[in-house]
Amino acid sequence: MSALELLLVAVGGGVGAALRFLLDGLVKARVRRFPLGTLVINVSGSLVLGVLTGLGQAGTLPLPAVAVLGTGMMGGYTTFSTASVETVQLLRSGTTGLAVLNALGMLVVSVGAAALGLWIGRNP
Repeated sequence: MSALELLLVAVGGGVGAALRFLLDGLVKARVRRFPLGTLVINVSGSLVLGVLTGLGQAGTLPLPAVAVLGTGMMGGYTTFSTASVETVQLLRSGTTGLAVLNALGMLVVSVGAAALGLWIGRNP
């Protein structure tokens, strides 16, 4: 990987993090009891990363672009650590059902979105 590609991955990560911050703020302004913003972010990011990876595997998108958009931008956009902390916070607040829904729902739906994205990317 060249120095320019590494720089572009880092810039992509910053752009993805800023997008996550904006989208999460918009959702939190409307939904407070459940961390819906993180769910939307992780599911949509998994779908987009799946599409990008599939396009890269199909030879439709050059691998450096997959690195910048996938590893950089989607890596900065999605957030496993926030999902983990929010699940623990739900447990601590006594909303065990919401905590389980958040943890399992995030995992199942995100993996499903990634699989769908791979399929879309490989079959443009």
